[in-house]
Amino acid sequence: MDLFEYQGKQYFARFGIPTSQGGVVTSVDAAINLANQIGYPVVLKAQVKVGGRGKAGGVKIAADADEAREEADSILGMDIKGHLVEVLWIERASSIAEEYYASFTLDRTAKLHLCMVSARGGVEIEQVAEEDPDAISRLYVDPVEGLSAEAALDVVTKAGLNPTARDEAADILMKLYRCYVEGDADLVEINPLILTRDGHVHALDAKVTLDDSAAFRHPEWESLDGGQDTDFREEMAKARGLNYVGLSGSTGIIANGAGLAMSTVDLVSQVGGSAANFLDVGGAADADVMVAALEVINSDDRVRSILVNIFGGIVRCDEVARGILEAMHRVELRCPITIRLDGTNAVEARQILADHLSEKLIAEPTMLGAARRAVEMASA
Repeated sequence: MDLFEYQGKQYFARFGIPTSQGGVVTSVDAAINLANQIGYPVVLKAQVKVGGRGKAGGVKIAADADEAREEADSILGMDIKGHLVEVLWIERASSIAEEYYASFTLDRTAKLHLCMVSARGGVEIEQVAEEDPDAISRLYVDPVEGLSAEAALDVVTKAGLNPTARDEAADILMKLYRCYVEGDADLVEINPLILTRDGHVHALDAKVTLDDSAAFRHPEWESLDGGQDTDFREEMAKARGLNYVGLSGSTGIIANGAGLAMSTVDLVSQVGGSAANFLDVGGAADADVMVAALEVINSDDRVRSILVNIFGGIVRCDEVARGILEAMHRVELRCPITIRLDGTNAVEARQILADHLSEKLIAEPTMLGAARRAVEMASA
């Protein structure tokens, strides 16, 4: 469950993470009233679950009530990457000296929590990683041992944060780790974490993704879910009983098993592509399941190719092959499918597909080959 920025800041507050004080509004008149109460200058920020709000014109500074009215009117109702702006967060403008980045997530390969800190905040971390990988300081945290104060101070020091900011930044990092672990989050990110001109550090933004599987421990999450800016693909998949997470790439993924699905997403990235989704069909890959999966992926206009990666254990590859062929008759696909089948009855499955292979249906014997072909088709 992804939270809006304002919800993320409320979540941070439970763990003592300092943030800019503000409030949410849904109308222009309410925006003016709140801005007058906060005091100018104020920042008006569109609340959507997508990056690039500033570049899209969804973040504005207002010096007085007239400017606040003009900016609120321009942002509310704006479309940002397919997300309609219906809520504004308004806060007092901060006096920023420097901008940093800090986050925690899980490195599934290492089976450890991963902390990332950078002195280059305010831009997407992927851009920093591509342009200057050494600008990101990484720290792996054993879940059993947790994060120590010494380790937190060490990682912000290695990241090159201003000495003035290091103690407060390390303290925030300790609180952010508690938020990540005790708050049952998949990701907590502050970008930017700012050093103000008077020498204090606080979170200027908040990105929080909660672990849906922990929802039984958090009945209070129901109120957060009520404000969700839902992804139509995920709603569609949920109605069909599929385990689906929408991403922003161009290669659709269908796999059986969460581990294989995650590996497939990673492999697509490694060969230069970008996954449009994570979709796990589990142990059932018959025609009805494949139809449901293909319908969901086919509904995403950004998908340029589909990669089906199945390892037959309990599920038989020949049944999967028959299911795919039947599904292709029942769903009018916009883009080609690349299939990799291995495991139980894989030879029989390949024979079933052999007479149906075409520019729309491609078979590859290996994961790597299938990923490369799917990415190639998505780029065509």
